Amino acid sequence: MIETQPALLRRELRLWQLVLFNLSAIIGVRWLAPVAHTGPGSLTLWLLASLAFLVPSALVVSSLSAHFPDEGGLYVWTKHAFGDWHGFLCAWLYFVSSVLFLPTLLLAGVSMASYMFGPSAARYSENSEFAIPITLAALALAFVANLVGLRVGKWPAVLGGATTYLIVLLLCAFSGLAAWRFGSATHFQLVPDATWGNLNFWSQIALGMTGLELAPILGGEIFNPARNVPRAAWISCIACAAFYIAGTAALLVLMPQDRISAITGLAQAGEIAGQRFGATWLSACFAVLITIGFIGQLSTYIAASTRLPFTLGIDHYMPPAFAKLHPRWHTPHISILAQAALATVLLLAAQLGETLRAGYQIMVDMVVISTLVPLIYIFGSGMKFGRPWAGALGGLIGTLGVILSLVPPGDATSVWRFELKVIGGTILMVAAGHAVFRRTARA
Repeated sequence: MIETQPALLRRELRLWQLVLFNLSAIIGVRWLAPVAHTGPGSLTLWLLASLAFLVPSALVVSSLSAHFPDEGGLYVWTKHAFGDWHGFLCAWLYFVSSVLFLPTLLLAGVSMASYMFGPSAARYSENSEFAIPITLAALALAFVANLVGLRVGKWPAVLGGATTYLIVLLLCAFSGLAAWRFGSATHFQLVPDATWGNLNFWSQIALGMTGLELAPILGGEIFNPARNVPRAAWISCIACAAFYIAGTAALLVLMPQDRISAITGLAQAGEIAGQRFGATWLSACFAVLITIGFIGQLSTYIAASTRLPFTLGIDHYMPPAFAKLHPRWHTPHISILAQAALATVLLLAAQLGETLRAGYQIMVDMVVISTLVPLIYIFGSGMKFGRPWAGALGGLIGTLGVILSLVPPGDATSVWRFELKVIGGTILMVAAGHAVFRRTARA
């Protein structure tokens, strides 16, 4: 078991804060509209994903957190299960995926929030001169909050989880009123259409249910992690499944599936509900809540992923500076500043020679595999440490998600370019990690 300097890390997260932290990490309003656009059969897909992926995640994370409540979470689990190289690779890929994920999360948030203010504001979501400064400001704010410690950094995550859930509660309230007064806009046929598009969409649904693995990375900063992490995982599991199923159903009650835009679906729902019930404030309210929710999700990924280079530094797989804590705030400040610099560079580099949408898609394509591979490692660790069936089922779903993520989307201009970008990018990430590992192993 690695030494993680537990006495120097301040414990800040209690059970209720941990639950909201999990909600902020897992649930995302950006998944609701594209899933609802595929039709009412997507409700069955959400339910299947909950039973086959989210529940096994809760079982495995609960078990591993009770066995190894160390700072580092998935790195510690995989290292004990499969050895040093696999533990390093799991942490490396997860850290890289988080760095790639942060800009995509911010760009999606800016785009969705701008659409809430109507057509005149929507054009700014595709304007890099507007979107890039806003995303950089939000990125800097989230990193500064985490730099001074979870004493401050936990609150954006806690508030983000609460506000994101409030969006679905509002959606459900207005869709319930609409169904009662006008009837449902969609006939609910819960058997998914047997199309390749729906099968290809499975990887995104699985990705939308990842996040339970984040909180255990902060094991040294959680009060009684061996007890509270498993309890929070189960509460969050049920709440997240309810969020996705209820939110998707609410959109389908308000609008038929062919009218739901994968990008502006929430804005459409707010506009329709506002017109029907005189709630003209709803779209602006959604914009504010979405913005807070995205900042909260951003903060959860920064808080957890920056602890991975810290634990790797303690095990001497990263430069010694990464293992240092700030003398005043007791945070892994070098790791936080390094991730801030990398995320900023990627956000800017992805826009060079590309439109905002194309730059966003480049990073999204690379996130899926680098996120799901560490999840497969986690499920494999669960199989070795007392959860064989849950680990096998979750690992199977994660593997299927990786395979399906290699299938080019229908609007891909070049199949070979898409595969080169996704597979080549993944190979480069693994090769870079292997070079770092071999260098430190020889040292």
